[in-house]
Amino acid sequence: MAATPLHSFQNLVACLQQQVQAPEHFTLSYSAEQSHFIRFNHAKVRQAGEVQQASCVLKLVNDGRQAELQFTLGNDAEVDRQRLLQALDQLRQTLPLLAADPYLQLNDSAWNSHSVQDQPLPEIAQVLAQIEQGASDLDLVGIYAAGPICRGFANSFDAFGWHQANSFNFDWSLFHSNGQAVKANYAGQNWNCDAFALRLRQAREQLEYLGRPLKTLAPGEYRAYLAPAAIDEIMAMLCWGGFSAQSLATKNSPLQRLYASDARLNPMVSIAEQVSGSLSPAFSDEGAPRNDLRLIEQGQGLDRLICARSAAEFELLANGADGHESPCALSMAAGELAQEQILTRLDTGLYISNLWYLNFSDLPAARMTGLTRFATFWVENGKIQAPVSTMRFDDSAYSLLGSQLEALTAERELILSTSTYGQRQTSSSHLPGALVKRLTLTL
Repeated sequence: MAATPLHSFQNLVACLQQQVQAPEHFTLSYSAEQSHFIRFNHAKVRQAGEVQQASCVLKLVNDGRQAELQFTLGNDAEVDRQRLLQALDQLRQTLPLLAADPYLQLNDSAWNSHSVQDQPLPEIAQVLAQIEQGASDLDLVGIYAAGPICRGFANSFDAFGWHQANSFNFDWSLFHSNGQAVKANYAGQNWNCDAFALRLRQAREQLEYLGRPLKTLAPGEYRAYLAPAAIDEIMAMLCWGGFSAQSLATKNSPLQRLYASDARLNPMVSIAEQVSGSLSPAFSDEGAPRNDLRLIEQGQGLDRLICARSAAEFELLANGADGHESPCALSMAAGELAQEQILTRLDTGLYISNLWYLNFSDLPAARMTGLTRFATFWVENGKIQAPVSTMRFDDSAYSLLGSQLEALTAERELILSTSTYGQRQTSSSHLPGALVKRLTLTL
């Protein structure tokens, strides 16, 4: 019988503990997945497969120097052990060639973290049957990915972390015969047939509106509702250095003014790094326990994400952030706007399902530009009238989530990362939709 991922990792750690002796120190990070991937076109399965993979990143530290090497694991314990020893030997040869790292900071505390979220995933046959039942007459294109993801960490200071979580992620689009499309997503750990049917029905309803003639808007300022997927794109831009201690210390953060108390967001806006209960491990890739953090509280900047290198460079206290200092489990507090009241409260304006191709147009002002895409509609008197031609917006987070924010939805959407570049990811966002008094469209 093949060893479980946890036992495989434990065996590699035990091997390192025998081979690495002071003044050497090691860290070992482990990643593994067992994933089903199913690709759909015209609501039919066009490609299906399974991926099982595991890899490690070994870091060796000695005399103020550090070097790391990644290697792939197999299903043979002895082969894996030999690869580990080869990596260790290569790093020992490399270290003397390197300069000392002035910002090297090792976490020498012993800690233990163990989390296994093994909720049963839906049977593939069940998923396929429900997609067939609800979308057989539609041009549905998408990818379904599901299975356990594992992360491990250990070092020579007796720190040990293990994280394993089951999840699924169905990312799809419905295409109209005129080429327009509705993009939708359903992800989580517990497949709910009713919840998926509702999500599919909402997408189908939006698809019907896409058959109407396109409405072209003149550049200007418009009242707008931004769905959670659109808010996710905005938050992804703000997470690009926004909460990073390194970016804030070097004045390169888009939220510099917020953390300097020179600006604030709407008091309705509270944003946390909510690691507990999320799909992300409760420890960083640097080997530090992660804590829940209050990044923004009632519109004001509070905690920032501090990795070990930033802590050493800027004389701060590390709080478990990864090296890139970006949230792994972003959670934005809900508001009071009921789902069924969105169009009524919007009255006349834009309903924006997705934003696309965002970038900063003025980073210090947290001003960003991007395109509306997929299902964006013109609403009059609380009723959808027509799809809107693709438009470019250019606006600031201090406006959209600040002075012009009118309401946040009471319901939030869990958005899991759809990235499969190299491996499935564990990052997530839990976000409401937002009703804004004014959104600036430029062309």
